[in-house]
Amino acid sequence: MSRPPVTLIGNPVSPYVRKILAICAVKGIEVAIDPITPFRGDERFSELSPLRRIPVWIEGDVTLCDSSIIAQYIEDTRPEPSVLPVDPRDRARARWIEEYADTRLFDVLGWKLFFQIAIKPRILKEEIDRNLVETARAVEIPETFDYLETVMPETGFLFGESAGLADFSLAPAFLNARVVGTEVDAGRWPKLAAWLGRVEADTPMKRLNALAQALMSTKLADQPAVMAEHGYVIAERSHDGGRAMRGPMSPT
Repeated sequence: MSRPPVTLIGNPVSPYVRKILAICAVKGIEVAIDPITPFRGDERFSELSPLRRIPVWIEGDVTLCDSSIIAQYIEDTRPEPSVLPVDPRDRARARWIEEYADTRLFDVLGWKLFFQIAIKPRILKEEIDRNLVETARAVEIPETFDYLETVMPETGFLFGESAGLADFSLAPAFLNARVVGTEVDAGRWPKLAAWLGRVEADTPMKRLNALAQALMSTKLADQPAVMAEHGYVIAERSHDGGRAMRGPMSPT
C-alpha cells in the first residue's frame, strides 16, 4: 500500500529537524521540507503546532509535533531498519539519551549558546546575554560533556555498529555550538570527541550538517534554493508569518 507524501515543517539549522531528517535518510523516507524561518510562523502554523514547535510532520491526515513523538511514529510505522537497539534495556537507555539531548544538551549548547550568539542578534534583533553565555561555557557545558564522556563507547556508535536514534539526537547540537566557537576538547573528552567524529563523518549527519552550515551563512530568502542545491525537495507551502517570535516556535 502506498503512503501519502510527507512534509516536514522546519529549518535544518535546527538540530531537531536534522535529527528527524537523519532518521528518514536511514529508513529511505522521502520528505519535502517546508523551511520555515526560525522563530517565525503564521496563524496556520499555530493550528498545526499549538505549542509552535518545530519540526512538524504532515503525512496525509496525520500531523505530529515534537521530534521525539515524530521519531517514535516513524519507528512504529517503518520499523526497518530500526534506529533503536533490540534489547529492551538498551532501548530504554537510547530513549534516555534522546531525552537528555532534547533537554539538557540543547539547553546549554542551543539556548544558552547558539540562540544567544547567532539567533538573538540576527533574527530577533536583541542583545546577547553575555553572562548567560559565559556561565554556560565555564560551568554548564563542561558538566554536560563530563556526563556524556561516561556514556560514550570506545568504538562504533552508542548502541552498536550502526548509528541510531541516540546518536542522531545528540550529535546535531554540536555543530551549532561549533559555529559559535565551542568545540569538544579531545584531550579532556576523548571518547566524546571520537564518537562525534564518527557520527559526523560516517552517517547521514555529514550531509545534513553541510546543509545546515551552508544555511547559517545564507540570507533567509535564499535558503530554499540552497536546500534544493543540496538535493532536498522543497514543499510548495510556507508557513512563515513575517514577525519574529521570542520563545514560541521553539525547536523540540
